[in-house]
Amino acid sequence: MQQLVVGIIGPRNATPEQIEAAEALGAAFGALGLTVICGGRSGVMEAACKGTHRAGGLPIGILPGTDPQEANAYVAVPLTTGLNEARNIIIVRAARVLVAVGNSPGTLTEVAYGLHFNKPVIGVADAAQLEGVQHTPDAAAAAEAALSRLLMSLPVIQAD
Repeated sequence: MQQLVVGIIGPRNATPEQIEAAEALGAAFGALGLTVICGGRSGVMEAACKGTHRAGGLPIGILPGTDPQEANAYVAVPLTTGLNEARNIIIVRAARVLVAVGNSPGTLTEVAYGLHFNKPVIGVADAAQLEGVQHTPDAAAAAEAALSRLLMSLPVIQAD
């Protein structure tokens, strides 16, 4: 299941609602043994990693700098890039589905890259209002939508 990567994206300066949603999403995906990838720092990213870690999933942080110590305490695998915000494209390319929790300029770039690369983008907790983003009313609905899209992305296995 760890090869099934879900990206959780969102602002560093998150609201309490966004923190709660990100942690719930991380927990939902972690409980299924999924890998969650994010920017690895604070706010939505830390909450997503916390939920994933506590539920037994694998939280990976794609860091903007070259110091693994930049990662929040819940990142199991801190990957340094030295790419600053350009690392956002790595997050998008590595994920099979993206869940945007809230909005910020950095989050907006990840949403745009996701749509550009035909990745499913699920939005919750004031995510960007862009055509192509599937908005959901809460974290539970966002997790369900993301899991549905994740399952649709799996190759069909033909019986012999």
